Amino acid sequence: MFVPRRQFLTAGAALGLGTLLCPKESLASDSGQVKFSVFSDIHHFPGVFMPGMPAYLTQIQERAMREKCDFIIHCGDFTHNPPSVPDFVTQYNAFSIPSYHTLGNHDHDGCTVEETLAAYGLERGYYFFDRGGFRFIVTDPNYFEREGVYTHYSKGNYYQYRGASLSVVPPEQLAWLRDTIFDSPNPCVLFSHQSFEREVGGVRNASEVRALFDEANRRCPGRVRLVINGHHHRDNLRLWNGIVYFDLNSTSYDWVEKSHTRYPRELVEKNRLMNHILAYTDPIHAVITLGCDGTMRIEGMESTMYLGVTRSDIGASLTDAVGRPVYPRVQCVKMKLDYEA
Repeated sequence: MFVPRRQFLTAGAALGLGTLLCPKESLASDSGQVKFSVFSDIHHFPGVFMPGMPAYLTQIQERAMREKCDFIIHCGDFTHNPPSVPDFVTQYNAFSIPSYHTLGNHDHDGCTVEETLAAYGLERGYYFFDRGGFRFIVTDPNYFEREGVYTHYSKGNYYQYRGASLSVVPPEQLAWLRDTIFDSPNPCVLFSHQSFEREVGGVRNASEVRALFDEANRRCPGRVRLVINGHHHRDNLRLWNGIVYFDLNSTSYDWVEKSHTRYPRELVEKNRLMNHILAYTDPIHAVITLGCDGTMRIEGMESTMYLGVTRSDIGASLTDAVGRPVYPRVQCVKMKLDYEA
């Protein structure tokens, strides 16, 4: 169910002196506005995870229509083998509202990255588009690094590696990201699957990426405004150096390492990893409205745990590695950031 209540937050974000990189008089002077739908980690994987994801996607799309969104975007882990579920991919790609992909670590578990890119209609995993007075930048940290060689995730190859070698933005993409942000005539919003904000479990070279964001904002206040990630299946908002970092919850479930027996036997028999998830009853996601004047409204929603089963019920840890608990929700927030030159 959608939740009408709002949390209100006003924060001043004076970021320093602008430079010649700052277009016009100020990025904040533009009166443009854009509204978009964002979701993450729907994990359509028939016979493995929670069934019914095409219906969940339909609900997301219907809300985007009602809200008159300018576009829809997901933050990765849309499905695990796109060529094997063409109807689901087409449901998204061919929708009447422009719909954009962000690559997640699981989007090419069962196929090559080239096959995933082809199914999603992408030339590569990182790109940008301009809309409504903003630049929207999609990043791709789905690489592992071994002895200076960066390899993209493909056919589940990253499963053999663990720890610090995983989830890194290669130098070539970092250079592209810098140019894309610094050359933008508009304030920027960034999307990634893994987090640039988390100190544990996020992108390996996240500090380099954040330093780039901060430098852009020192040169031109308000250049980078919002950074959204999926992957971690948590709902958290953090204002850091004048940038809103949004850790976006999964649309469909919370993953638990410890197997449980709280779901019906028939459901587990038909979906082999159901005993490792705690599913959400509804497709939780957000509609975000941004104004170039610094206004930001996140309209999330709240659901319930499927069949009422929680982490407490199965004896699992109540928080993740950075202390964030799981809730079947995406929060609602309204704020205005003031960018001073």
